[in-house]
Amino acid sequence: MWEILKKVNIDRQKLMIILGITALALILLSAIIPKNSQNPPAPEQEEFSTEDFCARTEQRLEEFLEDIEGVGRVKVLVSVSGSQQYIYASEGRQSRSENKSEEETKYVMIGNGNDKSALVETVRTPEITGVVIACTGDSPQVREQVYRTAAAALDLPTAKIYVTKMK
Repeated sequence: MWEILKKVNIDRQKLMIILGITALALILLSAIIPKNSQNPPAPEQEEFSTEDFCARTEQRLEEFLEDIEGVGRVKVLVSVSGSQQYIYASEGRQSRSENKSEEETKYVMIGNGNDKSALVETVRTPEITGVVIACTGDSPQVREQVYRTAAAALDLPTAKIYVTKMK
């Protein structure tokens, strides 16, 4: 490389000056040109109402229970308490002295300028408090399978599930 530069008649000192000026020009240019790329979009958060949550849960459970032998047609009613909750990421600081203890907590913010928002750490769905299941199958074995399946699928004790015969 130096051989090529010697042919062009540029010594090392001149080369360093040219490279330094070029680097400064690039830094200045990067500060002047506006950035086209924005912050990467936050992961989309699916918003839904409590009614939507119940309807989706009921539909999925109905479809699954209908595949069990002997159950027949199924209708499910799910009851819930609460609604969808967002848990935001936070960072804290604690300081303690002889007689004093201080704790400071702040939400983690993402974005820049006026486009800041709190970082969602977790989204909690409503809590299922009970389930009523009506099915055309009425043998004790089928009912037991329905109880156990619903309890496992919804992580509920069987005391919160009621299975009855559909007319």
